[in-house]
Amino acid sequence: MKTDIKSMLPEEIEAALSEIGEPKFRAKQIFTWLSRGVRAFEEMSDLSKKLRTALDERFLITSPQPIRKQVSELDGTIKYLWELADGNAVETVVMSYKHGNTVCISTQVGCRQGCAFCASTIGGLVRNLEPSEMLDEVLFSQIDSGHEISNIVLMGIGEPLDNYDNVIQFIKLVNHPLGMNIGMRHISLSTCGLTEKIDKLAELNLQLTLSISLHAPDDETRSKLMPANKGRGVAELISACKRYFERTGRRISFEYAMIDGVNDTPEQAKKLAGLAKQCGAHINLIPLNHVEERAYGPTTAENLKKFISILEDNGANSTVRRKLGGDVEASCGQLRRKATKEGTSKI
Repeated sequence: MKTDIKSMLPEEIEAALSEIGEPKFRAKQIFTWLSRGVRAFEEMSDLSKKLRTALDERFLITSPQPIRKQVSELDGTIKYLWELADGNAVETVVMSYKHGNTVCISTQVGCRQGCAFCASTIGGLVRNLEPSEMLDEVLFSQIDSGHEISNIVLMGIGEPLDNYDNVIQFIKLVNHPLGMNIGMRHISLSTCGLTEKIDKLAELNLQLTLSISLHAPDDETRSKLMPANKGRGVAELISACKRYFERTGRRISFEYAMIDGVNDTPEQAKKLAGLAKQCGAHINLIPLNHVEERAYGPTTAENLKKFISILEDNGANSTVRRKLGGDVEASCGQLRRKATKEGTSKI
């Protein structure tokens, strides 16, 4: 079996090269080439043919193939469905804002968390993505779109903290100055609330932004929407958020999908404001994207307006996420599900 060299940091490549008698400085050259999107060692023109052959015998270079690309006529949002080496597929979305271009990447093929309003979890978890495969989402989305990526959100298919080790390695790779060099403060990681992993992440003090997919301020509602809440609970999650903020000094964001008749009542707005104030969190309200296989729909404009007013009256900071890519099935998992039904990708 060949080793996945794109999942390796320069110092790890150095160690591998020393085993075949190659000087350490070659590692930086190889790492830089990989970060430019080469698909074969033969493209590394400043390496000798002998070394390129030796590398090809021992290592593999991952590179996804686009199954489908959709460009929004409304706002230019680009959605990719990438085919991986084993035939599985993941989604990546490129969104343009005034502050730069953001890529939303997947961290798993499928998801085991079972959130009741999400398309990503239909069919369950297939496997974790490797660090190289996550890096490829950023790299090849940038190359294909022609948009320089300045921000990354780990908010696509999968639960990032359920693939903890690979996600941390990916973050180190994409942040490395010899690579894409995307700053930690330009990376946002979203979790459904795996509290034990939040504490583990806090210990690293990476200075990224932690987003909590909260979606309900009480255990009864949240456990119905998000099975991950069971056995942990909202109170335990908020305690973990406090610890994260105290350790890193980084403000947390609460992601809150507004679902009609489920989590959009005045009482829930008051509870949400109280939770946010406990750990200094910012609330990001999200108009729910309807998923064909799910019964839930977005809240009404009137309810959203009332909800925001109550948050403000109770001292909580909130914004409404700008809805992008509505005409290209930009909700997590929608394009992959469609391709699976059509038989153009595996589940």
